[in-house]
Amino acid sequence: MLVGVLLLAANLRTPLAAYPPLLETARAYLGISSGAAGFVQASAVMMMGVGSFLAPRLAGPLGWERALGVAVGVVGAGSVLRLIPAFPALIASGMLIGFGIGVAGVLIAGVIKHHLADRAGTVTGGYVVSMMVGATLTSVVVVPLATVLGGWSFSLAVWAVPALLAVAVWWPVARRVPRTDDRGSAALPWRTEFAWLATCFMACTSVQFWGWLTWLSPYYQHLGWPSQRAALLQALWSVAQIPAALLFPALAERRRKWAFWSLLSVASGLAGTAGALLLPEPPVVGPWGWVVLMAIGVGAGFPLGLSVIAWHFPDAASAGAASGMAMGFGYLLAGLAPLLMGLLLDLTGGYSVPLALLLAAGALQAVAIKLVASRAHRLTP
Repeated sequence: MLVGVLLLAANLRTPLAAYPPLLETARAYLGISSGAAGFVQASAVMMMGVGSFLAPRLAGPLGWERALGVAVGVVGAGSVLRLIPAFPALIASGMLIGFGIGVAGVLIAGVIKHHLADRAGTVTGGYVVSMMVGATLTSVVVVPLATVLGGWSFSLAVWAVPALLAVAVWWPVARRVPRTDDRGSAALPWRTEFAWLATCFMACTSVQFWGWLTWLSPYYQHLGWPSQRAALLQALWSVAQIPAALLFPALAERRRKWAFWSLLSVASGLAGTAGALLLPEPPVVGPWGWVVLMAIGVGAGFPLGLSVIAWHFPDAASAGAASGMAMGFGYLLAGLAPLLMGLLLDLTGGYSVPLALLLAAGALQAVAIKLVASRAHRLTP
């Protein structure tokens, strides 16, 4: 079960991580604005929100484990659609990919709670790390693949292969799980204050994650970096999230100090973003330190948010419903970040205002952490 979850999770960022290093290439080929290029990623992230809301209901007829396999299959189908080098196809593929990722993210949270509850924080960190490994490998190879395969659209479409292979490995595992559980029956906790605070936390960390995922590589290309070197910078951003995603939830679980480790991660992200904005290329060391600090912020934020939900709610149904609500609203709001940043880039001609948006999200996340800590009665298992 654990191995299958990790294989599926490895495909929940790769199609969207493949786009930013090729964003400028695709934009020039299609003749679209920065706002339109940002809308490609924004539409995918907003569909992740829709998928997160609908996931528990969609899982009912199949069971959560089988529905999880189908959701990742949809991600693969969306990647195949990217073979068509046209703007409408790029939007449609992003929506399919985003919907599949949104459904899968919620179902994985419920599967972890149901089958691997004894180490929910550590396993959640491992699941997020698996996503980051996939995103890192994608960032490294996507630009060379575009040259080898003969075009940017082929390089975007090739990520259907690992998604479909992961489904093939997962399906025999899913079929052995009885379909008698009722994890899809819990309603979204609309009237629960804790759930809304967790939603605010997840929305803010998602805004920072998707904002940087979409615009980090184009930002440094704007500063004169070649596309392959900017892609390597994005790869460092992805790989540096891995230790943060593993260590911060585990330490929060062991030390019983969720607020401390959450605030530390937010402070790191704010420092990295401010540094990239005010001094994007320090002498000698370059931007690599800023990128690592940004990565700590977003790398730890997502698993800490999922972990605090898993620790607070008593069963898989309520934890899955709260995760669906937090990720649903979080992705809907975060989906606006790539679009809004692109529009602000078109309007201002520079990145100062778009990056200020990410600083504001980090500050609001810090407020949410303090409120979550003051109202939660059970932050550890």
